[in-house]
Amino acid sequence: MRVVFMGNPEFAVPTLKLLQKSKHKILAVVSNAPKQMGRGREYQSTPVGKYAKENNMKLLEPTKLNDQKFIKELKKMKADIFIVVAYRILPKEIIKIPIHGAVNLHVSLLPKYRGPAPIQWALMNGDKETGVTIFQISDRVDTGDILVQEKHPIYDKDNMLTLGTRLCNLGANIITNTIDKIENGSIKSVKQNRKIATFAPKITKEMRSINWNWPSIKIHNWVRGLSPFPSMFTIFNGKILKVFKTFAENGPKCKPGVVFQINKDSILIGTGDGLLGLLEVQLEGRKKLFIKDFLRGSLIRKNSVFGK
Repeated sequence: MRVVFMGNPEFAVPTLKLLQKSKHKILAVVSNAPKQMGRGREYQSTPVGKYAKENNMKLLEPTKLNDQKFIKELKKMKADIFIVVAYRILPKEIIKIPIHGAVNLHVSLLPKYRGPAPIQWALMNGDKETGVTIFQISDRVDTGDILVQEKHPIYDKDNMLTLGTRLCNLGANIITNTIDKIENGSIKSVKQNRKIATFAPKITKEMRSINWNWPSIKIHNWVRGLSPFPSMFTIFNGKILKVFKTFAENGPKCKPGVVFQINKDSILIGTGDGLLGLLEVQLEGRKKLFIKDFLRGSLIRKNSVFGK
């Protein structure tokens, strides 16, 4: 089939790579316009845009999706299908352009976790299972008919990076197989049950601040869900301390946010229920460190207080 691929982050690149190797023809890649980044404030394309340039693919980087020049360019290509992975909300006018419409790769078992942060919320809620859904894009976000869905386990040591990496590779394989089925007419779609839909809203800075009154297991799961980026954080001696790796354990009652015990490779801190062990952190203005390295010259002592 004649395909136009749309995506932005590194997460979308494995799908683009597999499509490139498949029998289907990539007519063009669509990604966000370059932004100023880094110390030099140089304009840089998205990871998808960079990959397209490196592989001499036709690249479109529109600033506005309703720009008529861009829409005219899409229509002129006469694509059979648009493949969307972590891109933007498409206007109805664009969705209707290809013969087979637009399909999206979503990393949850829809209708669970509709929205922009499904991997994060699955981890933050302590789920043991998630998956990948390929669905037909409609004019309402993440509500279209399901084409293919596959479950995938969440492991205790997973964080957003490890789980996300597995899901993007799984999804890449599934979406290429899905296109084959659409082409030969063997696909059967299923409508989503809106009554059981849940949402995965965007992560805000307020959400990232550790609430030491929460149970330790909840804090631990939120750290997993937001590690390595954008990360949970707390305040220590007036500075931001990002927290990347933790563990939860039962322990004696201890005042929330107060250091209960300092070990060689961890710091145990009281929570609303149980103790939270810090394993990997980054103090404002410094590099990320394991606790054993962070403790060298640190002002942290037993009964030190976090969150103030």
